[in-house]
Amino acid sequence: VVRLVESGGGSVQTGGSLRLSCEVSGDMPVLSWCTAWFRQAPGKEREWVASITSAGIINYENSVTGRFTISKDGAKPTLYLQMNDLKPEDTAVYYCAARMGAPCTSVGPAYPHWGPGTQVTVSS
Repeated sequence: VVRLVESGGGSVQTGGSLRLSCEVSGDMPVLSWCTAWFRQAPGKEREWVASITSAGIINYENSVTGRFTISKDGAKPTLYLQMNDLKPEDTAVYYCAARMGAPCTSVGPAYPHWGPGTQVTVSS
């Protein structure tokens, strides 16, 4: 059984920062899989934010490039999303997700394992 639990969400003003964490537990070395962050804003489709492969290859959605940083710590094991220069359009519920194998896709349904999500609210 694989379990993902996010934390670190909250409310900040425009230009602020937050660091999301996704604690990973289970029988498999999940952080050696493809792990990713997605988000869903009210009334919108869930969208991919960033992903990191087992080899550490990272990709970002264009609107967060240069502001967000995805990383992982295999020793804990935890996935992180450092979010800087936050904007109101970043307001959403943020989810971490994991899948075994390749590719490390941006397509949500390809990920069988999800956390419950953490709310991020950015006010102007």
